Order: sequence, then C-alpha cells, then structure tokens
Amino acid sequence: MRKPALLFIFVTVLLDMVALGIIIPVFNPLVLSFTHGNYASAALLAGVMSTIFAAMQFFVSPILGTLSDRVGRRPIVLLSNLGTAFDYAILALAPTLGWLFLGRILSGATTASISVASAYIADVTPEDKRAGAYGMISAAFGAGFVVGPAIGGILGNYGLRVPFWVAGALSLLNFLYGLFVLPESLAPENRNAFSWKRANPLGSFKMLRRHAELSGLAVSNLIGYVAHDALPQLFVLYTMLVFAWKSSTIGISLAVVGVFTILISAFVIQPVVNRIGERRAVLLGLLFGAAGFCMYGGSELLFWIAIPVNMLWMVAGSASQALMTRRVGKNEQGELQGAISMLRSVGTLLGPTIFTATFAYSISSLHTWRAPQVAWYLAGAMLVVAAAVAWRATSPSDDVRGPVDRTAALEESSVAEMPVAE
Repeated sequence: MRKPALLFIFVTVLLDMVALGIIIPVFNPLVLSFTHGNYASAALLAGVMSTIFAAMQFFVSPILGTLSDRVGRRPIVLLSNLGTAFDYAILALAPTLGWLFLGRILSGATTASISVASAYIADVTPEDKRAGAYGMISAAFGAGFVVGPAIGGILGNYGLRVPFWVAGALSLLNFLYGLFVLPESLAPENRNAFSWKRANPLGSFKMLRRHAELSGLAVSNLIGYVAHDALPQLFVLYTMLVFAWKSSTIGISLAVVGVFTILISAFVIQPVVNRIGERRAVLLGLLFGAAGFCMYGGSELLFWIAIPVNMLWMVAGSASQALMTRRVGKNEQGELQGAISMLRSVGTLLGPTIFTATFAYSISSLHTWRAPQVAWYLAGAMLVVAAAVAWRATSPSDDVRGPVDRTAALEESSVAEMPVAE
C-alpha cells in the first residue's frame, strides 16, 4: 500500500466532508428565511433541492469517473475542490431562492468527485487491503459529519451565512493542499480513452452488466443504498414521535453514530476481512445491518443498542466495493466508481419516497392500527434480500484472504459461479 498517497486522499476527503457537514445545521434555516417562516414551504423546497442534488450526482458521477480514467485522478479532485469553494460562496451570497437552487446544482456536480477518490484508493492499494482502505474513507466521512455540524452550529450563532464562508475557505484550502501535496495515482500506461458512451448512466449500467459477479453485487448495493435512506428519513421523526426525544438527545445520538463510524472503519473492517474473507464479510455486514434496523423498532434501550449493531453494516459496504474493484482493469476503476456513485444516487432518489410514505401510512389516522416501526422492518428486509443477492453473485474464491494469486483462485472456482444477470 502506498501509505503517503492514501493519507493524502484521506485528508482530502476529510476536509471535503467537514466542509459539507458545516452547512448542515444552517442550510434548512437559510431556506426558511426565504419563506418568511413558512415551515411547510421550507420543507418542500428543501426536499426538491435534495432531489436536485441527487439527480446531479446521478448524471455527473459517471462523467467524472470516466474522465479520471483518461486524464488522471488528481486534476478531477482539484477541479472539484475549487468548484465546491465557488459553490459555497454562491450559497453565502445567495440573494434569492433561485441562487440557492443554483448552489445545490453545483454542489451535486462537484461532490460527485467522491467516486474519483474511491478510484484513487484502488490505484494505490493492494487488492487484499482495499476493504480496509475504503473503511478509512468511511472514517473520514464519520469524522467530517461529527466535527462539521458541531462547527456549523457554533458558527451559525454569528449569522446563517457565516458557516458557508468557512466551508468555502476549507474547500479552497483543500484545493491548495491538493495542488501542492496530492500526487497523481494513475500511471499513464493505465489510462483509458474517454467515451460518452461510457460516461453516462446508461453506459454505467452496461458496465455493471459486463460480468455476472459485478452486476450481482451492483444489485445488492443498490438495494442497500435504498435501505440506507431509512436512516436520514426516519431517525429524527421516529425518535421524536415514539420516544419524545428532544433535539439535544437527537444530537447526542447522531454523535454516537459518527463515533461508531470512525471506530468500525478504523479498527474493525480490515481485521474482519482478513479473518473471514470479503464474501463472508459482505454477508455478515448486511445481516448485522438488518438486525440493527429491526432492533430500532423495539424499546428505547434497544434503539441505543441498535446503533452500533446497525453500523457494523459498514463492513459489507467496504468489502463489496473491494470485491467490485477486482472485476475491472486498472484503466476502468474511475468508470466503476462513477457507476457505484450513480447507484448510490438512485438509492437517494428512491429511498425518501419509500420510507416517508411507509412511515406516514403506518401512523395515519385513516386506519385503527398504528405501527411506526414497520418502516424499520422494511429496511431490514431489504438488507436480507441484498445479502441473498450478494451471496449468490459471488463465489468461494472471494473468501481467499491475504496477498495471494486471486486470478488462479477465480479460475479454479469458475464452475461454481452463478450468474445473476446478463
């Protein structure tokens, strides 16, 4: 593993996530300020902006990923950081709602570069260590979303637009850091020609169908991305309704989520993969995630216990991503990561409707029964299905552990591979 290069991209992602986290506490209040205190209108506008954000990532992620296979990872990361700094300046100065919408469009496009950072990891990390490396990136996400909102909440006391200026400054610092420190990870001989046929969502779908194992893992991941949206859609409303939690308790619980994200990413993922192999790690992680979702529907004490149980799902995400990187060549890693980010965007587009509708119906006055926990059980069932799909899409060779000749292992087990889609 090229540890210096991995450290550089970790710092890049960390700064990006801290900047993004800083604006979380003040973005919706800023939207509210344009609706003159109308919460219903503000909620609707914020939802539309979230959809626009996800839609931009859906279309832009494959473009950036494929482009990085052609020109290298470093230029795309630098361009993204500079664009993000410009975006935060627009949000800080926005005089109308139209400018806020423009800011979310630019934000969705620039933050789509996380797919390029993931490709960077595949470039600089040996196959048997990629799950742990992706886990470290998850730790950067966790740290960013613990530190960022805390900073944003404090800065918000000095004005709703102050956090946007600070986030922009961090993104500009990230650009300068990358300009002078971040090395290129993709060697010229491993680069690929850019093609619009590949740099679009339809092209990404075709790539994911190229190999049976790749398409099966893609389907499993897509189901998981949809299920994941249960957390942002249900966590706050459910705890307020069922447990009568106040904002302070919700804030503490979200900090606990961030802490476990860091701990599991840094100290659990790679040891588990080393111990049981990536295929079993995917299955184990998804089943822990399903169990956690079901536990969320229990008592208040069980809800707290469910947080670390559900967070162990991260083991599956990193192991699955590491498995997928083995299915493509070095000159296609950016395209692959763009396709994965595109799937994540699809999940973000589908998940809110599914879980908010389920939750609303489960507590509706239109019927006599009341079962707000049903939405949690639905998310858990989705992960069980995802586990079954992933298990069928992979083979025993995927549990080979350590730096071995995986090509030979795959050839020996090819008769056991069971295609999911052609």
